Amino acid sequence: MIGEYISALSNSAALHCQNTGYIVWGIEDKTHKVVGTQFKPKQAKKGNEELENWLFKLLFPKINFKIHEFTFQSQNLVLFEIYSASHQPVSFQGIEYIRVGSYKKKLKDYPEKEKELWNLFTYQTFEKRIALENITADEVLAKINYPSYFELTKQNLTDNKQGILNRLSEEKIINIKIGDYYDINNVGAILSAKKLSDFDRLARKAIRVIIYKDKNRISTQRERVFEKGYAISYEEIIEFINDQLPQNEQIGKALRQNIKMYPEIAIRELVANAMIHQDFNMTGVSSTIEIFSDRMEIRNPGEPLVDTMRFIDVPPQSRNEDLAAFMRRINICEERGSGIDKVIHSIELFQLPAPEFNANNQHTEAILFSYRELKDMDKSDRIRACYQHACLRFVCRE
Repeated sequence: MIGEYISALSNSAALHCQNTGYIVWGIEDKTHKVVGTQFKPKQAKKGNEELENWLFKLLFPKINFKIHEFTFQSQNLVLFEIYSASHQPVSFQGIEYIRVGSYKKKLKDYPEKEKELWNLFTYQTFEKRIALENITADEVLAKINYPSYFELTKQNLTDNKQGILNRLSEEKIINIKIGDYYDINNVGAILSAKKLSDFDRLARKAIRVIIYKDKNRISTQRERVFEKGYAISYEEIIEFINDQLPQNEQIGKALRQNIKMYPEIAIRELVANAMIHQDFNMTGVSSTIEIFSDRMEIRNPGEPLVDTMRFIDVPPQSRNEDLAAFMRRINICEERGSGIDKVIHSIELFQLPAPEFNANNQHTEAILFSYRELKDMDKSDRIRACYQHACLRFVCRE
């Protein structure tokens, strides 16, 4: 019953454009009198499994719900806080439910509501959804790194609180509501959060960088999770990656200089792409950069909208247009389709094996390889290098 209600309330919240739905134990349904409850969901089990985990496993797609146990007017109460469906109806044990009046019904029995729900998912992008709702002005300023945002966009920082809030509203980072309350939008949070963990739905979207000792994942040397919003932490991520890379010393005519294993422009473009083109509707996964002794793998959730074989010549398509537009605005990325061209060109200048682009298991993957002698490259390495070089010449009309 609880699982079915979670499905019904999640779908109903989406249908009514609400961020959450709730189930409360300990309140009399008709009179709303506080009567208390003996139900303790955090201790309850289904078979030998904890109830919370059992419920979570049988929901699809996986959605966040929180269990609150507390005392009010000397009575024990329980509240389930259930987040709205985001990109498709939520089912429990393979069946989707909806609230019709005060009843829980199967969604398939109400095709008009099912159609309306799918229409909402089609037109409401991730970026415009709410990350945190009904918070005060002070809470907004505590959770958004507004000084960095103003600096990145080359705007003068307003010297009063209301001026800052008005500017954040104009930039579509927050919504101003009646009664001095505010909502923070997903795009504002993912770009400018002081800590992504302050936003339940975005906590798992922080960028991870993992350094391994060898060519496999057996021995981890270091791992770091970047908790700040993407725009705020981008330069810090690039600097951290560069600091972890081996370097070779080259002596020119007059100067001795250190050359990194991979060209920085390639790292910049691929990390920015992983941020921008990911599918934010996939829960529990984030963009990840893994550094091995012989390669670097940059991976993001979601398969690409363009065939990987056409990355060089086809104009880019992004699921997250507002995010991409802002990253372009602060010169982190381009929307002209030349990013991968720069990656290939820089790799050729460094005389490295051609990068590999893959789409598998609902993820997009870019792999940079360290230097190898020609004799150590296999047939697929050589064909990939010829193909990418030919693509570059083609787009230059050569």
